[in-house]
Amino acid sequence: MKKALLFCIIILFSFLSTNAQEGNTVFNFLSYPVSARASALGRTNISIIENDVSLIYHNPALLGPEMNMNVNLNYLFYIADIGMGSATLAKAMGERSAWGVGFNYVDYGKMIRADKDGTISGDLPAKDICGNLFFSHDLTDRLRGGIAAKFVYSPYDQYTSIGLGVDLGLSYYNKDRQFSAGLVGKNLGRQIKAYDEETTEMPWEIQFGISKGLEHAPIRFSFTAVNLNRWDYKNIQGDDQKFFTTLLDHFIFGLDFLPSDNLWIALGYNTRLGSDMKLQQGNRMAGFSIGAGLNIKAFKIGCSLAQYHPSATSFMVSLTTSLSEVKL
Repeated sequence: MKKALLFCIIILFSFLSTNAQEGNTVFNFLSYPVSARASALGRTNISIIENDVSLIYHNPALLGPEMNMNVNLNYLFYIADIGMGSATLAKAMGERSAWGVGFNYVDYGKMIRADKDGTISGDLPAKDICGNLFFSHDLTDRLRGGIAAKFVYSPYDQYTSIGLGVDLGLSYYNKDRQFSAGLVGKNLGRQIKAYDEETTEMPWEIQFGISKGLEHAPIRFSFTAVNLNRWDYKNIQGDDQKFFTTLLDHFIFGLDFLPSDNLWIALGYNTRLGSDMKLQQGNRMAGFSIGAGLNIKAFKIGCSLAQYHPSATSFMVSLTTSLSEVKL
Protein backbone atom coordinates (compact mmCIF):
# COMPACT_ATOMS: atom_id res chain seq x y z
CA MET A 1 0.00 0.00 0.00
CA LYS A 2 2.83 2.39 0.87
CA LYS A 3 4.60 1.92 -2.48
CA ALA A 4 1.34 2.11 -4.42
CA LEU A 5 0.34 5.41 -2.78
CA LEU A 6 3.75 6.97 -3.38
CA PHE A 7 3.80 5.75 -7.00
CA CYS A 8 0.35 7.24 -7.73
CA ILE A 9 1.30 10.60 -6.25
CA ILE A 10 4.59 10.86 -8.16
CA ILE A 11 3.07 9.81 -11.49
CA LEU A 12 0.12 12.20 -11.17
CA PHE A 13 2.31 15.17 -10.24
CA SER A 14 4.61 14.39 -13.17
CA PHE A 15 1.60 14.39 -15.51
CA LEU A 16 0.07 17.56 -14.09
CA SER A 17 3.29 19.52 -14.26
CA THR A 18 3.10 19.33 -18.07
CA ASN A 19 -0.45 20.66 -18.26
CA ALA A 20 -1.55 24.21 -17.56
CA GLN A 21 -4.96 25.18 -16.30
CA GLU A 22 -6.93 27.14 -18.85
CA GLY A 23 -10.44 28.48 -19.15
CA ASN A 24 -13.19 28.65 -16.56
CA THR A 25 -13.67 26.36 -13.59
CA VAL A 26 -16.63 25.24 -11.52
CA PHE A 27 -17.13 24.53 -7.78
CA ASN A 28 -14.80 27.41 -6.87
CA PHE A 29 -15.96 27.22 -3.24
CA LEU A 30 -13.44 24.36 -2.92
CA SER A 31 -10.66 26.99 -2.97
CA TYR A 32 -11.87 28.68 0.23
CA PRO A 33 -10.31 27.78 3.61
CA VAL A 34 -11.82 24.98 5.70
CA SER A 35 -9.59 25.69 8.70
CA ALA A 36 -9.32 28.71 10.98
CA ARG A 37 -5.59 28.01 11.32
CA ALA A 38 -5.06 27.98 7.55
CA SER A 39 -7.24 31.07 7.13
CA ALA A 40 -5.13 32.96 9.67
CA LEU A 41 -1.97 32.01 7.77
CA GLY A 42 -3.14 33.54 4.51
CA ARG A 43 -6.03 31.32 3.32
CA THR A 44 -4.14 28.05 2.91
CA ASN A 45 -1.21 26.25 4.49
CA ILE A 46 -0.07 22.76 3.47
CA SER A 47 3.12 22.36 5.50
CA ILE A 48 2.64 23.07 9.22
CA ILE A 49 2.63 20.01 11.47
CA GLU A 50 -0.12 20.34 14.07
CA ASN A 51 -2.68 18.05 15.67
CA ASP A 52 -5.46 19.93 13.86
CA VAL A 53 -7.75 17.71 11.79
CA SER A 54 -9.20 20.66 9.85
CA LEU A 55 -5.86 21.08 8.05
CA ILE A 56 -6.40 17.85 6.11
CA TYR A 57 -8.70 19.75 3.71
CA HIS A 58 -5.62 21.71 2.65
CA ASN A 59 -3.25 18.72 2.51
CA PRO A 60 -4.57 15.19 3.13
CA ALA A 61 -1.05 14.10 4.07
CA LEU A 62 -1.40 16.18 7.28
CA LEU A 63 -3.82 13.51 8.54
CA GLY A 64 -2.24 11.04 10.94
CA PRO A 65 -2.85 8.46 13.70
CA GLU A 66 -2.19 11.18 16.28
CA MET A 67 -5.62 12.60 15.34
CA ASN A 68 -7.44 9.44 16.44
CA MET A 69 -11.12 10.18 17.16
CA ASN A 70 -10.67 13.92 16.68
CA VAL A 71 -13.78 15.83 15.65
CA ASN A 72 -13.69 19.31 14.14
CA LEU A 73 -16.40 21.87 13.35
CA ASN A 74 -15.72 25.05 11.37
CA TYR A 75 -17.91 27.92 10.29
CA LEU A 76 -17.01 30.94 8.15
CA PHE A 77 -19.22 34.03 8.29
CA TYR A 78 -18.48 35.15 4.75
CA ILE A 79 -20.59 38.11 3.60
CA ALA A 80 -24.24 39.12 4.15
CA ASP A 81 -26.06 35.88 5.05
CA ILE A 82 -23.65 33.61 3.14
CA GLY A 83 -21.98 31.02 5.38
CA MET A 84 -19.50 28.17 4.89
CA GLY A 85 -19.21 25.25 7.27
CA SER A 86 -17.53 21.88 7.72
CA ALA A 87 -17.57 18.84 10.00
CA THR A 88 -14.77 16.25 10.16
CA LEU A 89 -13.91 13.02 12.00
CA ALA A 90 -10.55 11.21 11.94
CA LYS A 91 -9.69 7.65 13.02
CA ALA A 92 -6.33 5.89 13.34
CA MET A 93 -5.61 2.65 11.45
CA GLY A 94 -2.72 1.15 13.38
CA GLU A 95 0.43 3.17 14.06
CA ARG A 96 1.16 4.42 10.51
CA SER A 97 -2.20 5.05 8.83
CA ALA A 98 -5.39 6.99 9.38
CA TRP A 99 -8.67 7.69 7.65
CA GLY A 100 -11.17 10.49 7.93
CA VAL A 101 -14.60 11.53 6.76
CA GLY A 102 -16.05 15.01 6.47
CA PHE A 103 -18.17 17.42 4.51
CA ASN A 104 -17.98 21.11 3.75
CA TYR A 105 -20.69 23.31 2.31
CA VAL A 106 -21.73 26.82 1.34
CA ASP A 107 -25.21 28.19 2.03
CA TYR A 108 -25.85 31.29 -0.08
CA GLY A 109 -28.77 32.44 2.06
CA LYS A 110 -32.00 33.87 0.77
CA MET A 111 -32.11 35.02 -2.83
CA ILE A 112 -35.16 36.32 -4.67
CA ARG A 113 -36.41 34.32 -7.64
CA ALA A 114 -37.59 36.58 -10.47
CA ASP A 115 -38.14 36.18 -14.19
CA LYS A 116 -36.71 38.40 -16.93
CA ASP A 117 -39.60 40.83 -16.50
CA GLY A 118 -38.86 41.25 -12.80
CA THR A 119 -41.84 39.26 -11.54
CA ILE A 120 -40.96 37.79 -8.13
CA SER A 121 -42.02 34.19 -7.51
CA GLY A 122 -40.48 33.41 -4.12
CA ASP A 123 -37.02 32.46 -2.87
CA LEU A 124 -34.25 30.80 -4.86
CA PRO A 125 -32.33 28.16 -2.85
CA ALA A 126 -28.64 27.72 -3.63
CA LYS A 127 -26.02 25.53 -1.94
CA ASP A 128 -22.70 23.83 -2.61
CA ILE A 129 -21.95 20.59 -0.75
CA CYS A 130 -18.83 18.41 -0.80
CA GLY A 131 -18.44 15.01 0.86
CA ASN A 132 -14.86 13.92 1.58
CA LEU A 133 -13.10 10.63 2.35
CA PHE A 134 -9.48 10.89 3.54
CA PHE A 135 -6.66 8.37 3.88
CA SER A 136 -3.01 8.81 4.86
CA HIS A 137 -0.04 6.52 5.39
CA ASP A 138 3.50 7.04 6.70
CA LEU A 139 5.75 6.21 3.74
CA THR A 140 8.89 6.65 5.86
CA ASP A 141 9.63 8.01 9.33
CA ARG A 142 9.61 11.54 7.89
CA LEU A 143 7.43 11.31 4.78
CA ARG A 144 3.66 10.82 4.71
CA GLY A 145 1.30 10.51 1.76
CA GLY A 146 -2.39 11.30 1.71
CA ILE A 147 -5.42 11.25 -0.56
CA ALA A 148 -8.86 12.84 -0.34
CA ALA A 149 -11.75 11.71 -2.55
CA LYS A 150 -14.46 14.31 -3.17
CA PHE A 151 -18.10 14.09 -4.21
CA VAL A 152 -19.57 17.51 -4.99
CA TYR A 153 -23.28 18.25 -5.24
CA SER A 154 -24.44 21.74 -6.17
CA PRO A 155 -28.20 22.54 -6.32
CA TYR A 156 -29.14 26.01 -7.59
CA ASP A 157 -32.94 26.17 -7.70
CA GLN A 158 -34.00 23.71 -10.43
CA TYR A 159 -30.43 23.38 -11.74
CA THR A 160 -28.04 20.84 -10.24
CA SER A 161 -24.45 19.82 -10.87
CA ILE A 162 -22.33 16.88 -9.68
CA GLY A 163 -18.56 16.55 -9.65
CA LEU A 164 -15.90 14.04 -8.65
CA GLY A 165 -12.35 14.92 -7.65
CA VAL A 166 -9.33 14.06 -5.51
CA ASP A 167 -6.58 15.79 -3.57
CA LEU A 168 -3.16 14.10 -3.49
CA GLY A 169 -0.53 15.23 -1.02
CA LEU A 170 2.89 14.61 0.49
CA SER A 171 4.14 15.88 3.84
CA TYR A 172 7.76 15.86 5.05
CA TYR A 173 8.69 16.56 8.68
CA ASN A 174 12.11 16.82 10.36
CA LYS A 175 11.34 17.37 14.03
CA ASP A 176 14.97 17.91 15.03
CA ARG A 177 15.33 20.85 12.64
CA GLN A 178 11.74 22.09 13.10
CA PHE A 179 11.37 21.93 9.34
CA SER A 180 8.41 20.65 7.32
CA ALA A 181 7.30 20.74 3.70
CA GLY A 182 4.19 19.87 1.73
CA LEU A 183 3.25 19.22 -1.88
CA VAL A 184 -0.38 18.96 -2.99
CA GLY A 185 -2.44 18.54 -6.12
CA LYS A 186 -5.88 19.93 -5.25
CA ASN A 187 -9.32 19.46 -6.79
CA LEU A 188 -8.14 17.13 -9.54
CA GLY A 189 -11.39 16.22 -11.25
CA ARG A 190 -14.33 17.39 -13.29
CA GLN A 191 -18.06 17.86 -13.43
CA ILE A 192 -19.88 14.68 -14.39
CA LYS A 193 -23.24 16.47 -14.52
CA ALA A 194 -23.36 20.08 -15.65
CA TYR A 195 -25.86 22.80 -14.77
CA ASP A 196 -26.73 23.03 -18.48
CA GLU A 197 -24.92 21.15 -21.25
CA GLU A 198 -21.16 21.74 -21.02
CA THR A 199 -19.06 20.17 -18.25
CA THR A 200 -16.13 22.08 -16.77
CA GLU A 201 -12.96 21.39 -14.79
CA MET A 202 -12.73 21.89 -11.05
CA PRO A 203 -10.41 24.67 -9.81
CA TRP A 204 -7.40 22.33 -9.67
CA GLU A 205 -3.96 23.55 -8.76
CA ILE A 206 -0.56 22.43 -7.50
CA GLN A 207 0.82 23.92 -4.29
CA PHE A 208 4.16 23.64 -2.51
CA GLY A 209 4.92 24.92 0.97
CA ILE A 210 7.60 24.93 3.65
CA SER A 211 7.54 25.81 7.35
CA LYS A 212 10.51 26.45 9.64
CA GLY A 213 10.58 27.02 13.38
CA LEU A 214 13.27 29.09 15.05
CA GLU A 215 15.59 27.30 17.45
CA HIS A 216 15.61 29.90 20.23
CA ALA A 217 12.22 31.59 19.78
CA PRO A 218 8.61 30.31 19.70
CA ILE A 219 8.16 31.49 16.11
CA ARG A 220 7.53 29.54 12.92
CA PHE A 221 7.61 30.95 9.40
CA SER A 222 5.64 29.50 6.49
CA PHE A 223 5.94 30.03 2.77
CA THR A 224 3.37 28.62 0.34
CA ALA A 225 3.54 28.75 -3.45
CA VAL A 226 0.12 28.36 -5.11
CA ASN A 227 -1.19 27.81 -8.66
CA LEU A 228 2.11 26.30 -9.77
CA ASN A 229 0.32 24.79 -12.76
CA ARG A 230 -0.54 28.26 -14.03
CA TRP A 231 1.93 31.12 -14.37
CA ASP A 232 0.00 33.94 -16.04
CA TYR A 233 -2.29 36.15 -13.98
CA LYS A 234 -4.27 39.16 -15.10
CA ASN A 235 -5.22 42.06 -12.87
CA ILE A 236 -8.82 43.00 -12.06
CA GLN A 237 -8.94 45.13 -15.23
CA GLY A 238 -8.04 42.08 -17.31
CA ASP A 239 -4.58 43.37 -18.23
CA ASP A 240 -1.34 41.37 -18.18
CA GLN A 241 0.85 41.92 -15.13
CA LYS A 242 4.57 42.57 -14.90
CA PHE A 243 6.85 39.58 -14.25
CA PHE A 244 7.74 40.47 -10.64
CA THR A 245 4.10 41.22 -9.75
CA THR A 246 2.99 37.89 -11.19
CA LEU A 247 5.77 36.08 -9.32
CA LEU A 248 4.74 37.57 -5.97
CA ASP A 249 1.08 36.76 -6.64
CA HIS A 250 1.94 33.07 -6.41
CA PHE A 251 3.18 33.43 -2.81
CA ILE A 252 1.51 33.28 0.59
CA PHE A 253 3.47 34.20 3.72
CA GLY A 254 2.58 33.08 7.24
CA LEU A 255 3.95 33.46 10.75
CA ASP A 256 3.03 31.51 13.90
CA PHE A 257 3.75 32.69 17.44
CA LEU A 258 3.69 29.61 19.70
CA PRO A 259 4.32 30.68 23.31
CA SER A 260 2.98 27.38 24.71
CA ASP A 261 1.31 24.13 23.70
CA ASN A 262 -2.04 25.69 24.60
CA LEU A 263 -1.88 28.94 22.63
CA TRP A 264 -1.12 30.01 19.07
CA ILE A 265 -1.29 33.36 17.29
CA ALA A 266 -0.92 33.57 13.52
CA LEU A 267 -0.50 36.22 10.86
CA GLY A 268 -0.64 35.81 7.11
CA TYR A 269 -0.38 37.72 3.88
CA ASN A 270 -1.87 36.46 0.61
CA THR A 271 -0.27 38.49 -2.15
CA ARG A 272 -2.83 37.58 -4.80
CA LEU A 273 -5.79 38.52 -2.57
CA GLY A 274 -4.09 41.75 -1.66
CA SER A 275 -3.51 42.82 -5.25
CA ASP A 276 -7.00 41.74 -6.35
CA MET A 277 -8.92 43.56 -3.63
CA LYS A 278 -7.00 46.73 -3.07
CA LEU A 279 -9.14 49.70 -4.03
CA GLN A 280 -8.04 53.25 -4.60
CA GLN A 281 -9.73 54.37 -1.40
CA GLY A 282 -9.51 52.03 1.57
CA ASN A 283 -8.91 48.31 1.98
CA ARG A 284 -5.32 48.84 2.99
CA MET A 285 -5.41 45.57 4.92
CA ALA A 286 -6.53 43.52 1.91
CA GLY A 287 -4.56 40.27 1.75
CA PHE A 288 -3.69 40.28 5.46
CA SER A 289 -5.18 37.80 7.93
CA ILE A 290 -4.89 37.12 11.64
CA GLY A 291 -6.03 34.45 14.04
CA ALA A 292 -5.52 32.80 17.40
CA GLY A 293 -6.30 29.54 19.14
CA LEU A 294 -6.55 28.25 22.68
CA ASN A 295 -6.58 24.73 24.15
CA ILE A 296 -8.94 24.31 27.10
CA LYS A 297 -8.80 20.79 28.54
CA ALA A 298 -10.17 18.47 25.81
CA PHE A 299 -11.25 21.31 23.51
CA LYS A 300 -9.35 23.44 21.01
CA ILE A 301 -10.90 26.74 19.96
CA GLY A 302 -9.59 28.80 17.06
CA CYS A 303 -10.70 31.89 15.15
CA SER A 304 -9.48 34.04 12.29
CA LEU A 305 -10.20 37.31 10.51
CA ALA A 306 -9.53 37.71 6.79
CA GLN A 307 -10.86 39.59 3.81
CA TYR A 308 -12.12 37.45 0.93
CA HIS A 309 -14.44 40.09 -0.51
CA PRO A 310 -13.68 43.81 -1.07
CA SER A 311 -16.67 44.98 0.99
CA ALA A 312 -16.48 42.74 4.07
CA THR A 313 -14.18 41.03 6.55
CA SER A 314 -14.88 37.35 7.14
CA PHE A 315 -14.75 35.69 10.55
CA MET A 316 -14.09 31.97 10.99
CA VAL A 317 -14.47 29.96 14.19
CA SER A 318 -13.23 26.42 14.78
CA LEU A 319 -13.89 23.86 17.53
CA THR A 320 -11.96 20.59 17.86
CA THR A 321 -12.16 17.84 20.44
CA SER A 322 -11.09 14.24 20.87
CA LEU A 323 -13.97 11.87 21.54
CA SER A 324 -11.59 9.61 23.44
CA GLU A 325 -10.85 12.42 25.91
CA VAL A 326 -14.35 13.83 26.40
CA LYS A 327 -15.97 12.59 29.59
CA LEU A 328 -19.75 12.67 29.45
